[in-house]
Amino acid sequence: MSVSEDICLIGWGAIGARVAALLAERRSPVRIVAVAVRDASRSRRDLPKEAALISHPAELAGVKAKLAVEVAGRDSVLPWGRVVLEAGMDFAISSTSAFVDDRVLAELTKLAQARDAKLLVPPGALGGIDALAAAARLGLASVEHRIIKPARAWAGTIAENRCDLEALTEPTVFYADTARAAADAFPQNANVAVITSLAGIGLDRTRVSLVADPTALFNTHEIHAEGDFGRMEIRLENRPLATNPKSSEMTALNLVRLIENRVLPLLI
Repeated sequence: MSVSEDICLIGWGAIGARVAALLAERRSPVRIVAVAVRDASRSRRDLPKEAALISHPAELAGVKAKLAVEVAGRDSVLPWGRVVLEAGMDFAISSTSAFVDDRVLAELTKLAQARDAKLLVPPGALGGIDALAAAARLGLASVEHRIIKPARAWAGTIAENRCDLEALTEPTVFYADTARAAADAFPQNANVAVITSLAGIGLDRTRVSLVADPTALFNTHEIHAEGDFGRMEIRLENRPLATNPKSSEMTALNLVRLIENRVLPLLI
């Protein structure tokens, strides 16, 4: 990795900090030149030394970066995306639940096209998305996505109104609907269902089941797809992020891979 690239991180929560730490540990030829936060006056630990701290999209005008990576939450996608793409930077989006509103995806896609920039959707906590997207080019009949997480990972969501998370003794399906509905209702936990939908047959045809498992140690994703290509079953058991059990280590790793692939001569 000999070519270097400057990037901006939009958000400095558990995932953003983990991405920065992994890039530093791997000595990746990447400079984080700016970090966007809601309150720039508050002190933060472990920020990259060269990074400017910004808090408003307008401040991106002074940032010389080729890529901005959003890890700040659904509400940040549209306001930051508009400015990022207008500046001709590529925009990688983690909070894909923003796309349950078709107008958000349409606006950002149109802007990316007009500015010759790229709107990038990393696999998040998933794997096998390349195969699903390839299969969709021939035609898919059905896609189902089952998300199984430790019961405590669903705390603070409407799952608490559907079952007693503390009293569960076995895996319990507490929600089943379309990917659009699931990602809208559970933007942190079911955000990843939007990725499955974009790769496959869309938000309204992809079926999602959410499961609270009191014995689970991992965040598990099971994807079942059928179509003209054949049948596909993908299962991943991801370790929860140590600082945020709602997210997986794989989410940060897939962002690191996306960033490093921009400077690697060989892409896999």
